[in-house]
This record gives sequence, structure tokens and C-alpha cells, in this order.
Amino acid sequence: MPVDEIKNSVYLKGFAIAWTVIIAIQFVLLHFYYNLDLYPALADSLVFNLTFAFAGYLLWFVIRYNINEKKTVFDKIVQHFITAIFVVGAWYFIAHYTLRGIFSSNERYLEFLNGSLVLRIITGFLFYIVYVLIYYVIIYYEDLQEKLKRETELQNLAKEAELSALKSQINPHFLFNSLNSISSLTITSPEKAQEMIIKLSDFLRYSLSGNIDSVTSLENEFDNILKYLEIEKIRFGKRLKFLFDFKEECYNVKVPSLILQPLVENAVKHGVYNSSEEVKIRFDCERGVNFTIIKISNDYDPKAVRKKGEGIGLKNIQERMKLIYKRQDLFKVYSVDNIFTAELKVPNVNLVNN
Repeated sequence: MPVDEIKNSVYLKGFAIAWTVIIAIQFVLLHFYYNLDLYPALADSLVFNLTFAFAGYLLWFVIRYNINEKKTVFDKIVQHFITAIFVVGAWYFIAHYTLRGIFSSNERYLEFLNGSLVLRIITGFLFYIVYVLIYYVIIYYEDLQEKLKRETELQNLAKEAELSALKSQINPHFLFNSLNSISSLTITSPEKAQEMIIKLSDFLRYSLSGNIDSVTSLENEFDNILKYLEIEKIRFGKRLKFLFDFKEECYNVKVPSLILQPLVENAVKHGVYNSSEEVKIRFDCERGVNFTIIKISNDYDPKAVRKKGEGIGLKNIQERMKLIYKRQDLFKVYSVDNIFTAELKVPNVNLVNN
């Protein structure tokens, strides 16, 4: 059953229960306190209360329709006062003359009916006020829920837009580096260039098979990273060496798709690109109780000149982790003894696609 139907069903049940209680209370008062006969007491309770219940039901649509009109508080009070006079007057007139027609020969009841005018009018105005207050509370509550729903939808759209923007930065960044490498190899080593193109197609097939805001296993991410390193290995040969130290329990951990790619690119760029000697890139992973900690370390030359525009990949990682996990302490980088390390803490939670 749709949410709106469930909500309306709850409102109607509450409405029916409230008026059933009011009818029962009035019947008890008329029969036992005012000593009216059973049938007149029951008929009085049913006619007066059911008539006002119907009027109150119609009043909901009037208030809901006019709630968004630009009016001052004074204008609304005047409008409700006039409406209350009309509703209470019509209610009393219909109920009063209906009961007069039913009990035209019951003098005792007719005397009670005529003598209860003031009490009925006061009761009618009280009913109207209660109706209006309840309706305004319901309307403002529904509007607040709708506003919160819209804000949540807008936040999700903004999150998707940010993730898409990050993806648009990562893919061209990697392609530029890879194509640049292939371009160099076409002159020095055409066979290696051909091999690199094949491996690049395999790598891109994985990269394009999922969205940047989807999740995958860490094992898939590792396999993808190996493809990338094999591509770079063709170009750099012995200058690039990579070591893996992964605990077996790490492989089933769910992580954001392509989360490791910028880290590996960063390690190759800052390590191998700027060195003529062998550079080691080390991968460590250990699963704890609350987090799986992934570390990617590489040797680097502290005297190397930093190129303009570097750091886009690391910023992407920081932004993605913050967007996905709503935390800012899950990614950090540091250097010790000419070894640069990027450390990623992945919460051990079941991620769902955004």
C-alpha cells in the first residue's frame, strides 16, 4: 500500500475513533445525567455529532486549499471567525430541525432541545477551534516532512554530481598518462607499445564497467591495480618493482569502486617518474575490527621538482571518502625516511550503491 494511502487510512481511523468516543460520552451524559430516554439520548448524540463530523471533514479541504494563500494573521483570524459562524449555524440548524422532526411529539425532549441552544453553540465553536488546530498541526507536519524529503533528495543529487565530477577528473588523468607512455613506446619499442595497448583495453574495460559511486570487493580492486602496474611495467621495466602484503581476510572487504587507482598513479608518478633507479611500490592491507587499513608506499626523491597540477588524485580520494562515509579522518598521507605513504581506512560496513 502506498505511503499516502497508509497515512490517509490512519487519519480516517483516528477521526472515526475520536467521534465514536465523543458520541458515547454525550449519550452517557444525556441518558444518565439529564435523564433523557434511551432513544432520544442516542439520536441526539448521533445527529449532532455526526453532522459536525461531516462538516469538519469538509473543513479539511477548505483549510488545505487556503493554507498557502498570502494572508496576515489578522485576516486569517477574521476568515476563521466568519467561517465558524457559518459552520456552527448550519450545523445547529440542520441537527436541531432534524431532531424536532423526529421527536415532534416528545415535549420533554423538545424542551431540552430548545433549552440547550447556548451550550450547543459554545460546543460547536469549541469543536471548530479543535478542528482548525489539529488540521494546522497535520498540514505543517506534512509540509515539514515533504521539505525534509526534498532536502534529502537534493543532497543525494548534489552527492551524485560531486562524484560524477570526480570521475570526470580521474579518467582523463589516467588516459593522458597511459597514452603518453604508449606514444613513447611506439618509437622505442613497438612490440611493447602493442602489448601495452592490449593491457590498457583490459584495464579500461574494468574501469568503465562500473560507476565511481558503486562498490566492489577489494580483490577486484587489487586485480585492476595489477593490470595498471603491468602497463607501467612495460614502460619502466626494472625501474618499477611492486610488492604485495595482503591478509586473506582483506579480499572480501567492500570498497568504493576505483578508490585505489589514484593512489597507485600517485606512487608511480612521484616515485618512478622522478628516479633513474629501482623504485619499490609496496601494498599492505590489514583488516581490523572497525576498519580495513590499506597502505600504498613508494620510494621518492625529496629533491625532485614538484610538477604543477599534481595532487588531483589524492584530493579526489579525500572528497570521495568524505562523501560516501560522512567522515574526514579516513585518508592521510605522510613521509618517513624518503618513503611516501598513502593510508586509507575503509569502515567495515555494508555499503550500498548510491
